[in-house]
Amino acid sequence: MKKQPDINQSMRTILVDWLVEVCEEYRLQNETLCLAISYIDRFLSFMSVVRAKLQLVGTAAMFIAAKYEEIYPPDVGEFVYITDDTYSKTQVLRMEQLILKVLGFDLSVPTTLVFTSVYCVMNDVPDKVKYMCMSRLDYPKASYLCELSLLDADPYLTYLPSKIAAGALALSRYTLDLPVWSRMLETNVDYRLEDLRDIILDLNKTHQRAESMAQQAIQEKFKANKYMQVSTIPAVELSEETFDKMCKSLAAIASAAAEAESTTAVPAGSSAVEGTAPLSHNDSMREMMSSLLFV
Repeated sequence: MKKQPDINQSMRTILVDWLVEVCEEYRLQNETLCLAISYIDRFLSFMSVVRAKLQLVGTAAMFIAAKYEEIYPPDVGEFVYITDDTYSKTQVLRMEQLILKVLGFDLSVPTTLVFTSVYCVMNDVPDKVKYMCMSRLDYPKASYLCELSLLDADPYLTYLPSKIAAGALALSRYTLDLPVWSRMLETNVDYRLEDLRDIILDLNKTHQRAESMAQQAIQEKFKANKYMQVSTIPAVELSEETFDKMCKSLAAIASAAAEAESTTAVPAGSSAVEGTAPLSHNDSMREMMSSLLFV
């Protein structure tokens, strides 16, 4: 936003809130929303836009994302209609061309929603927890926190999407009285809890002020039964001191577990199954990603 003399972060927030309503109106995928906002932020980092054209940028970005992600994307006429005929079809199509040119047609970008989905699938949990909490609450809660982060350019544009997703997953588990992090999560996600300190605290602050925000489209969206009404779950208090204590506690548990494993470790060069080599972490990650992509 530093390159924008005529628009500010508040205007961007209003645009994102409106795009959420557009997605709900046309029943577009959540990934379409995330892609559209990614395209907008990348475009604004290169091009200066006057405030009168900001909605046009958002409309064209949503049009591009819908054609990329949806099976049956809305026609350009529908996007003209949702702007209350503020812009013409020609203007939307010309802005679409400009955005594609500026982005170099690089549309396949990872979003927080992609990482959230992968993290939740990769990290198996006991059936009781899965049926009572994870499948009903934790996935939507993590998605809710990720979508709330879309409203604010500062500080969330400074974080990688993978880090926002990991932080949202950790905070959602903490909010639902589940263990905030574990060794399995650390291995699969490749983030230690200490690495997520800033993003978790920022997400918690955003969650705490969600009810008092002027923009309420995301909060209303996640009040629906299909999202298990996760936006009605109150935010928890999480201070820096409490977080540091959790990190120390988790580190102590991990150290104790590592010592216990070292006493029963398999000798170097051997394998649990004769004639096979153990898979490395990267190999197992690639195998998991392949299974997700080709299911």
